[in-house]
Amino acid sequence: MRRLFAGLIAAALLSGCAQDFHQASALRTPANAPYTLAGGDRVRVIVFGQDSLSNSYAIDGAGNIQMPLIGLVQAYGMTTASLARAVESKLRAGYLRDPRVAVEVEAYRPFFVLGEVTASGQFPYVNGMTVQNAIAIAGGFSARAAQGGAAITRTINGRQVTAMAPLSEPVRPGDTITVRERFF
Repeated sequence: MRRLFAGLIAAALLSGCAQDFHQASALRTPANAPYTLAGGDRVRVIVFGQDSLSNSYAIDGAGNIQMPLIGLVQAYGMTTASLARAVESKLRAGYLRDPRVAVEVEAYRPFFVLGEVTASGQFPYVNGMTVQNAIAIAGGFSARAAQGGAAITRTINGRQVTAMAPLSEPVRPGDTITVRERFF
């Protein structure tokens, strides 16, 4: 009876450590969904006719960019078009009469590869990359790697979602790819 009770307690404790995995479809975003900015991205802000305000700005960990005259501008979760409108609005409030602003992503935030790869770490994002490409950038699979797929952790609507995905799954900026160890 004691062994049964101890086994039930151990199972309950271990179940709290288990990670909640979703289907790979949970990672899918529509092909025409606009890219949303986050910390680690670098944007190029062009204020037409104002060369001193046009520059490259890094989005900090709090999701802001720091611009001359107007100070902090919230960028987290915005598209490039909505960030351009926010900068225009701040410039219009006492600095420029009719500002025209364009914003483009200059460098995407990095992605991460962990687990059974040759060189795990942080890597610069390349547009159009798949899980297989990301693993190749990390030096390929280690000798003990499960080579059928990988776990991807992605922030979707402000919460982290982890799902097992095939090697053909597209990678997005900020993703964490974890290659598992095979059992035998």
